[in-house]
Parts: sequence; structure tokens; C-alpha cells
Amino acid sequence: MERPRLTAGVLLLTSGLTHLVHFMVSESSPTNTPASVAIGLAFLAIGGMIVRDVPFGMWLGAIAAGGGGVLGSLVAFGYPNALTIFHTVVAWVVFVICVGLLFQRRKRRIVVGLITFVFSGSGMLVLLFIAAVSRDPFTPVYADNCSVCHGANLEGMPIGPPLVGRDLVHGDSAADIVKSISNGFAATGMPGWSETLTDAQIRGLALLITERRSGYSRLDFHVDTPLTIPPGTIESEQHKFRVETVASGLHPRPFSIAPLPDGRILLSEKTRGLSVISTTGEQSELIVGTPPAHEDGILLPPNNLIMGNGWMMDVALHPDYEENGWIYLHFGDRCAGCATSMNKLIRGRIENGRWIDEETIWQAAADAYTRSPDMGAGGRISFDDQGHVFISVGIKGRSNYDGVQDLGRPYGKIHRVHDDGRIPSDNPFLNVAGAIPTTWTYGHRSPQGLEFDVLSGKLWSTEMGPRGGDELNLLLPGRNYGWPLSSLGMDYDGTPVEYGNKRGIELDLAAVEQPVLDMTPSPAVSSFVLYRGDAFPEWRDNLIVGTLKATELYRWVLEGDRVVHKETLLRGIARIRDVETGYDGAIYLLFEHASGGQIARLVRE
Repeated sequence: MERPRLTAGVLLLTSGLTHLVHFMVSESSPTNTPASVAIGLAFLAIGGMIVRDVPFGMWLGAIAAGGGGVLGSLVAFGYPNALTIFHTVVAWVVFVICVGLLFQRRKRRIVVGLITFVFSGSGMLVLLFIAAVSRDPFTPVYADNCSVCHGANLEGMPIGPPLVGRDLVHGDSAADIVKSISNGFAATGMPGWSETLTDAQIRGLALLITERRSGYSRLDFHVDTPLTIPPGTIESEQHKFRVETVASGLHPRPFSIAPLPDGRILLSEKTRGLSVISTTGEQSELIVGTPPAHEDGILLPPNNLIMGNGWMMDVALHPDYEENGWIYLHFGDRCAGCATSMNKLIRGRIENGRWIDEETIWQAAADAYTRSPDMGAGGRISFDDQGHVFISVGIKGRSNYDGVQDLGRPYGKIHRVHDDGRIPSDNPFLNVAGAIPTTWTYGHRSPQGLEFDVLSGKLWSTEMGPRGGDELNLLLPGRNYGWPLSSLGMDYDGTPVEYGNKRGIELDLAAVEQPVLDMTPSPAVSSFVLYRGDAFPEWRDNLIVGTLKATELYRWVLEGDRVVHKETLLRGIARIRDVETGYDGAIYLLFEHASGGQIARLVRE
């Protein structure tokens, strides 16, 4: 065998192993993980072909290496860490060597070959990545087993009723549909499928049907759906109201608002920082001296969401703000010169446009900082009436389950401290060996809303599940809320949530606190308020809940620990990132949108 070809084959085998090791040891983002695995396996296979003297192996090697270099460069631009940069450099080196060997006797064609390989390789890899993400694992099961009776689009056929656009006789919840599919209805000729399909396939079909019935698209997150504030009066079950624009033209990715006593509004924007909205809707310059908010990130096709870290998240006023002026910021604290970050809570004051008197209230240990994106970091703040502050920390570990069930790691937890950062003596895990003493509850995935009810003394949260399984939870001290051992939703690849099997953790459902309300299909529940204002007296003590993917605003009526009634107040405006109550009793909404964020308020007619 020619020495150059043998050399290239060995280089590709080495590169393949490098990429696979990168995947195994790095705290990978959802983008560079598949890149490392796909490119690593491709390099191993192609290197093996070259060593075995297959002529076209060199061409395939150059294409894979060039594509890996392009994709790796994009990842490294958003996440400039050493392993990703090394991964990218290796891909480019192998590409150059392969091209050099291919064209060593035809040097005039090197430029043409270079362009061809880069574009064809990167295009192929990007298309494969998008195709893998876009594929719905439940659609083939439906097409093979259900479409002949119910139609390709659930529209119904002569031998089977439609599954959309009508009430389902036997119930339309995911649990009802699972039961219907499993048992069938002999009287109407529908067979039971429990012995033909697996439990996971039946749950997947039920999830697909509920999503279609709700009008949700698995991949459409309404990032750039036209944002239009509805004109005129909206009539709900108990109040007539209108939606007024307070401020527009904000950054596309805001996170939180905090209405001030004088009518102004504090605004946090994920990748910009903290500013103030005047009573006339004008945005101030950024407050000087707050922690930095980082703009770098990766746009993920095909849903157009941004993955990044080092974001500014929740802003909240101390309950005694009018006396002490304390403002609390929950943000992704990013280490200097790197792309690792972790949730951190601070407080300070604003004076003449500057952030002063900063104090750290809660911070994780340095070894808890990761490159995981802040999208699932939680990031909310809530106060009780006894001088405590609660914060939500989501899936910030090396994976979407790392450390969530480990009491010695901060991820997937609600943490509780005194409002000055001291650790309360009655925290449930204070005297548990190895546990983080600030932990209040654990087993959380992505807690997006957090509210303490000062009248009942109850702490509530809203939490995003995977595909299905969004939750409303009543947070009881010391309890386990299940992730990643169980969920009423399913993973995005169509498999049940059973990470306990992978981690060697036995599941005891009796030890897992179940949600007060399951939201399947997932609306991508976000922030909420327990309304106690005077502007909408009939909504007092109700939960007003925002959603992202569904772009809906809900009103939920509580009786004790149960949701007894639900109403949708708004539909189809935009992704609702935050919901707050103003000092005037109005309900304020924060919309995020590709064309620019907006703040609006509901005003009773």
C-alpha cells in the first residue's frame, strides 16, 4: 500500500477516536455532541476503508473532514472551549492532508477540490443533523397502524372517525387516549393494540394525537410568528379586558420584568443586561456595573431557538423594596475567558443608572460550572414573608439528568436561603451528609415559574417537561419531584423517561411527588403569578400562567391543592416569557419575538 494512503488512514482512525473521546469527556452542548459522534464514527469508518486500500475512501475522508471542520468552527464560535477548538483543528488538519494527498500530482485543481469538499461535506452533515432532529419518531407508528382508519392527517376515513376537530367520546387527555388505544372498542370494530404495540409506542401515539388536537407543532416554537396585539375588547368568563402595549422594540430575547412602585419597570434581557422602562415606554441605557450578559450562542435549526450561557435571568424586588431598595438578580455567572457558567443570585441597588452595593446571596461551587446552555437553567426568584428567598436551578449539569438526583450537586433543585444569603437552620437537608444545605426540593428539570403564596404559606412552581409532561407543582420541603426517574411526558427521541435505569437508580414512585397538574401535550409553560390585585377582582387567588410554544395565557382556579377550572385568556400573540402583577393591579406580560420583545398589560374594561 502507498505510504501516503496508509498515513491518511491512520490519521483518520486517530481523529475518529479523538472525536469520540471528546464526546465522552466533554460537557457537550446539544450541537457539538452529535457533531463529535457523527464525525468520529465517520472518520473511524473511512480510515478503516483507506487502510484496507479502498480508493474512494480518501474522497469520503476529505468530505467528512471538511464538513467536520465547518460544523466544528460554527460550534467553536458559539462555545469557544479548548476541546471544541481541538476537535475542529483536528478535522481541518485531516482535511488538508487528504486534499493534499488527493491532488499531489494535480496541484492546479486543489482550490476546486477544497471548495467542493467544504461545501459538500458541511452541507451533508448539516442536512443529516437537521433531518435527525426533525424526524418525529411517532409519525411512522401512526402511519403504519392508524392512518388507514383515521386518515393520514387524523381527518378521519369512512371506516374510522376523525381524531381532530371534535370531542373524543372516550376522553381527550393523553391518559384517556392511551386507554382507548390499548383496550380498543369491540362494539365499534376498533381493536385493542396492547399486544401489538409496546407501551412506549402507545404513549407516543397518544402524545402525537393530543399535540395535533391542540394545534401544536413539534418543531414550531413561534419564535418569528407575526406578533400582533389584539385590538378592542376581549371578553373572558368573568372580566372584559383589553391588551395595551407598554413598550416595544426591545431585544428579541428578554427574560424578566419587575414593576416598580412609581410605574416604571425593571427589564432583564438575556444577552444584554438590566435596564429600566419609563412610564412612557422608553427603555433606558443598560444599568452600569451589573454582571455581564453574554451575546454569543448558537442558533439551532430547525426551531430557531438560541443556545447560549452567561445569560441575565430573573430580576425581583425585595418585599420591603420601598424601605431598603434591594433588587435581586439571578444570572448565569460565566467564568472569565471561558464558556462555563452556573446560576448565581446577587442583590444590589440602582443609583443614578449604576448598580451599587452588590452582595452575593447564593453561588455554587466552582466545580459545578459547565458549558450547558442556560435555556433550561430555571433562573427564577421568589420571596416568602419570613425573610427567605427561593431560587430555581434547572438542568445545568453535563446532561439533562446529571446531578439532578444527587443531593451533593446543585442542579435540578429549588434552593432556599435567608434574603442576605445565610442558610436557614430548618432547611430539610441541612444535616444530611454530603448534601448542599440550601436545597429545598430536588428532582426538577426546568422550573420556569416560582411563586410563594403568603396567605397559605405554599410554594408553587411551573416546570417544563420533555415532550409532554409540563407540570404545576406544589413544592414541599425535602421532597423529590422525579426528574429524571419519571415523567408523564416522553423524551424527544420517542423513548420513555427512564434515566434511572441508566444511572442505576431504583424508582420508588411512592417517594416521588406527583404534579398537581400535568400539561400533556406541552405548551412550554413559563412564568406565572398568583393574582392578588384589585384590577380583576374575580381573578383574585387564581394563577395567571404564560406559555412559550403555545403562545397562550391561562387562568387556573385553585381549590386547596387542586386546579378545578381552566380558562384560556389569550391565544396566538407571541411567546410569553414572564407574567407579573403591577402595583396598580394590572397584569403585565413580557413577550419575546424575533422582531423585538414587547411589554404589554391587561387592563379591565
